[in-house]
Amino acid sequence: MAETNGTAGMEATRRRTQPSANGKTSEQSEEPAQWGRAWEVDWFSLISVIGLLCFAPFIVFYFVMACDQYQCSVSQPLFELLRGETSLLSIWARTASFTWSAAKIYTIWVAFQAFLYMCVPDITHKFIPGYVGGVQDGALTPAGLVNKYQINGLQCWLITHALWYANANFFHWFSPTIIFDNWIPLMWCANILGYAVATFAFIKAYLFPTNSEDCKFTGNLFYDYMMGIEFNPRIGEWFDFKLFFNGRPGIIAWTLINLSYMAKQQELYSQVTNSMILVNVLQAIYVLDFFWNEAWYLKTIDICHDHFGWYLGWGDCVWLPYLYTLQGLYLVYHPVQLSDAHALAVLLFGLVGYYIFRSTNHQKDLFRRTEGSCSIWGRKPTFIECLYRSADGVVHRSKLMTSGFWGVARHLNYTGDLMGSLAYCAACGFGHMLPYFYIVYMTILLVHRCVRDEHRCSSKYGKDWKCYTDAVPYRLIPGVF
Repeated sequence: MAETNGTAGMEATRRRTQPSANGKTSEQSEEPAQWGRAWEVDWFSLISVIGLLCFAPFIVFYFVMACDQYQCSVSQPLFELLRGETSLLSIWARTASFTWSAAKIYTIWVAFQAFLYMCVPDITHKFIPGYVGGVQDGALTPAGLVNKYQINGLQCWLITHALWYANANFFHWFSPTIIFDNWIPLMWCANILGYAVATFAFIKAYLFPTNSEDCKFTGNLFYDYMMGIEFNPRIGEWFDFKLFFNGRPGIIAWTLINLSYMAKQQELYSQVTNSMILVNVLQAIYVLDFFWNEAWYLKTIDICHDHFGWYLGWGDCVWLPYLYTLQGLYLVYHPVQLSDAHALAVLLFGLVGYYIFRSTNHQKDLFRRTEGSCSIWGRKPTFIECLYRSADGVVHRSKLMTSGFWGVARHLNYTGDLMGSLAYCAACGFGHMLPYFYIVYMTILLVHRCVRDEHRCSSKYGKDWKCYTDAVPYRLIPGVF
């Protein structure tokens, strides 16, 4: 799934007072910790960065190639290489190459999403009850700034899918299987854009940064290229690289890609299996949830903490659309029809995971919006009140909630996220390893994110963070981890 912020924090009005607690006691009386850009790149981080730069594109290629040439077998290409039955050159020769028709499709796609993002202000918030769209404030940056964003992702998704439906049923401008039919050539186009965007952002940070005070130069080119230098690179007032690439070409495409897989399964086998329907439904719920809560997304780790580099630029263009959709791709080659009991179990497990994921995040959002003046599970929430200092030297106050789901574990939203991820994989049955790459990846990602988020919070809040972890001792699974 897409990425969420894992701590129950709420930024409050700027203060210069010492922290206090409601329900929990913080004993810190010294200067608040410094929040901001300081970061040292150790050898492990450097090796990890270089490894990801080298192997992440290969991983994407390998899984797509395995489906295209080996019926989604992860092991067969390796065994054939070891036995000398094939070679890297022969695998490469059988792989579809870049085509100008795919380049045209991809260019139109990205340009259309940029047009919707920049030129069609949101109106859906005016007539859809409860939806928050239009111009919204982002979170406070380390330099003490608050950026404004045009929230229109749900509108973009609705327009795009309405046009897709109209084409499939009335206009017939292109085949609904167009994405699957051009999947590998489109992959080369996505790589070109991903590397181009990351390189542009890297150069821009040196020559004309949007806000130099929110740039982070570590002195290591590999790390800066991958993890990013600029915090919120923009072109003009509204084109925000983070929000656009995180929330437009890749995530809007996610549900279209699955629909294209469904259309291909219908074309090949004259039916759509219940497993394909399950994958489409469960992942569509998540995608729609993302866009419904796009204003909330401005307060998550992607926007609040990550700088924009190859990790986000290439990842959103290539990694997300190609590896988050492996289940649907697998089901085109292996049309699994689940038993009713299996399908119902997967659906319920996925829905429970989504409930935990959404309810946990809703509690944090409610707590933040009301500044703690709300009811969580029928009670007034308890919290740890902390201080931190931003890069401009101003001291701020934050509240870390210790009630509701946030009193059960510090990252229970990640637990729900992992349950949903496992449901996607289980919908494909147990015949191959390839669909289960996603749950392995998400587990590594979210456990690493737990550690990274908590390291950042420990640096940000100092001893107040220790008070919080004493109050909520478990990260993901109560009593276990």
